Amino acid sequence: MQVTKNFKLSELEFSDAIPPELVANAIELLKNLQVIRDHFQKPIVIISGYRSPARNAAVGGADKSKHLEAKAADIKIAGVPTEEIYNRIDKLIAQGLVKQGGLGKYIKSGFVHYDIRGSRARWEG
Repeated sequence: MQVTKNFKLSELEFSDAIPPELVANAIELLKNLQVIRDHFQKPIVIISGYRSPARNAAVGGADKSKHLEAKAADIKIAGVPTEEIYNRIDKLIAQGLVKQGGLGKYIKSGFVHYDIRGSRARWEG
């Protein structure tokens, strides 16, 4: 299902299909990711999206991970340093252009976590 100009629902599904009751969360997340993509004017690679409880446990995810609710994505943008992705998304949040949420920077692994939890959370992994 095409959700935005550049994102399909399936891009958040890896080994697990998103349960019907979580599809609205996934759609909201993808709409926010579209704003981020438009800002960077480059494709976003989603390296982790929705996770079932079993998948989340297998990858060592947090017990209350927003990935379990289809509200989180770990992303990369080719040619853009992780620190820059993090900082620019933080500014988009501050400007009210994307939803307030969790923002994690994983420099060694080269990705940024963004979620739409609705409250501010920041960390480095």
